[in-house]
Amino acid sequence: MFWLALEGVCTGETLRIGHFPNLTHAQALYARATGEFKQETAADVRWYSFNAGPSAIEALFTDAVDVCYVGPNPAINGYLKSKGTKFVIIAGAASGGAGLIVRAGSGIATEQDFSGRTVATPQLGNTQDVAARMWFQERGYRLKEKGGKLTLIALSNPDQLTLFKKGQIDGAWTVEPWLSRLEIEGGGQLFLDEKELWPEGRYVTTHLVARRQFVAAHEDLVKDLLRAHVRVTQLIRQDLSAAGRLLNTELAKETGKGLRPEVVDRAMRRVEFTWDPIPQSLQRNAAAAHAVGFLRRNPDLAGIYELRLLREVLRQMNLPPLAP
Repeated sequence: MFWLALEGVCTGETLRIGHFPNLTHAQALYARATGEFKQETAADVRWYSFNAGPSAIEALFTDAVDVCYVGPNPAINGYLKSKGTKFVIIAGAASGGAGLIVRAGSGIATEQDFSGRTVATPQLGNTQDVAARMWFQERGYRLKEKGGKLTLIALSNPDQLTLFKKGQIDGAWTVEPWLSRLEIEGGGQLFLDEKELWPEGRYVTTHLVARRQFVAAHEDLVKDLLRAHVRVTQLIRQDLSAAGRLLNTELAKETGKGLRPEVVDRAMRRVEFTWDPIPQSLQRNAAAAHAVGFLRRNPDLAGIYELRLLREVLRQMNLPPLAP
């Protein structure tokens, strides 16, 4: 079993929402803690927790969830695998919060210092793994398995922190809150904030996606959810410190252990919480996945977005429209 239904008994219209117990899925954590989504939609909200993108996408494929917070590369892979038939992106959720951190004492000071080093990413082919491979490839590095001198290894974020402290890896390309944990708990140094690589420093970290059939059958409910999603995003942005404390409490409830307050504070200020899906960054993510060999051809993502309902909600809430 790859996912777990966390609460809810169906008494009427049901809304099944997937998310990760992660700060970059902040709207889900906030709404689950406060009941905001249930209040706004009047639906019987059921929460499902995932640990990785592939299991979240599988839940969408098997109609086990209706909507889900998920990262860009799982969304791309799932969209291509289903030939665009299973789900669409209906909003953004988070931008930024990823980067490359190096171990103090590793001797890495410039882009030329990674030869012979070992750098970890959270999962083979995930969003940060693709970003790291692209960055090193653009700088002329060859991976060890291809005759080069740089080792990239896939390690879960907790394992990254453990090996980082032991000096067994030299760096990691990861996402919050692990970036801040490697800094604060592991004594690491931020070498590159990924936003430096993107126009205006903005790139999608988390999307809100929904099953096509669900959107078609429940437009009013989806609009209510999007209104709640936007409202929760506003509440988080209004007071990052207070939101961080609430999110940390919810994380402790879901995972059994919260984060150090200074980690939460730093991570919250590195992530932009937004309903803007930042579409141009998704196509660049897809092109990077092709360039580093995870996709056989540069993919056509036409049809992956269904933003009509979000545009209606923003207009009704008197908020600025999405860029064309």
